Amino acid sequence: MRVFWILTVGVIFIVGVLIGGTAVAVYNLVAPAAAPLAQVAQTIPTPTLLPDALFAQMDAQDQVLINLYERVSPSVVHIISRTQTLSPFFGMRAREGTGSGFFYDTQGHIVTNYHVIERAFEVDVVLVTGDSVPAQIVGVDPYNDLAVLKVDAPADVTVPLEMGDSDALRVGQTVVAIGNPFGLERTLTVGIVSALGRRLETEAGALVGQAIQTDAAINPGNSGGPLLDTRGRVIGVNTAINSPTGASVGIGFAVPASVIKRVVPELIASGRYLHPDLGVEVAELGTEVTPGENSVVRRGLLIVRLGRGGAAMQAGLRAAEVFVRRGRYVYSGGDIITAINGEPMFSRNDMLIYLEQHFRPGDTVTLTIVREGQFMDVPVTLGAR
Repeated sequence: MRVFWILTVGVIFIVGVLIGGTAVAVYNLVAPAAAPLAQVAQTIPTPTLLPDALFAQMDAQDQVLINLYERVSPSVVHIISRTQTLSPFFGMRAREGTGSGFFYDTQGHIVTNYHVIERAFEVDVVLVTGDSVPAQIVGVDPYNDLAVLKVDAPADVTVPLEMGDSDALRVGQTVVAIGNPFGLERTLTVGIVSALGRRLETEAGALVGQAIQTDAAINPGNSGGPLLDTRGRVIGVNTAINSPTGASVGIGFAVPASVIKRVVPELIASGRYLHPDLGVEVAELGTEVTPGENSVVRRGLLIVRLGRGGAAMQAGLRAAEVFVRRGRYVYSGGDIITAINGEPMFSRNDMLIYLEQHFRPGDTVTLTIVREGQFMDVPVTLGAR
């Protein structure tokens, strides 16, 4: 019996050594082999709690958004527009669309997108109180995809939002979108300014030259709602998304506040916004039209048509003659616009956006053109489009 216990204890001792040796070997795969265990223990950082200041900062960030939403969201409205469509089986049928908007002033004027109320025969606005009131369409600007509505509502409801400075925005800046995606009223989403100065052509045919790109979630129904900075100031109107599915994939666009400030007051005053116009149709040299072998420029805008009585015709500009040869258009002669007030013009959109952002009808600009191989400067007084 004594021999049995001695053998048992010996086996346990040997197994213990083997297990202990294995454990040390595994540990050494993690820790430096040359370091004593005591030294290794001293190099392991002691877990520490996040400082109270960081917690306070996180709470402050949350509080900013909470306060912003409570202060701003009552000024955001839900817009329901009704249009008529012709069905071959059922005749004329009413169709409802949904969008967003926000109060611009204390007189009940609401800013939204043009495409939200396009072709609408009836528009209702759902206020923060839950009341649905009829809205009057005051003015529209399809080019910038903006529209102004007006409702009769109590003064404590028609609280306008403060306009911000979109020209001061920086990529990476935190922004907030509030709207009614899929009819879910006053939904808040947060993101950043992803890019600035995007050229955006919407489905309605609008061309926005300085659109703000954001990754704040924007979905159908957000159109016309405000894009805000963290102080609750409007820096844009959410207008479109780039998505193969029709839902947010983190690429949304907003009409900048600089355009709102320029356009909306005139929509309120006269119901329309007049855009500057040269009165020409152009073809892009180098992409749509191949420059001739003897051409002194490779890029520019070839004038292919002059609007009757338009600004360019009055200034004496010349259009090219157009021929059809072997199924292709061939242009002969015509002035080539290379710059406006010294700013190079390479594409049709370059010209439209530059004129839109810097000039109004009645302003005089200097066109640099090429005529019969010679550069010329021609003053042109802009008309209205």
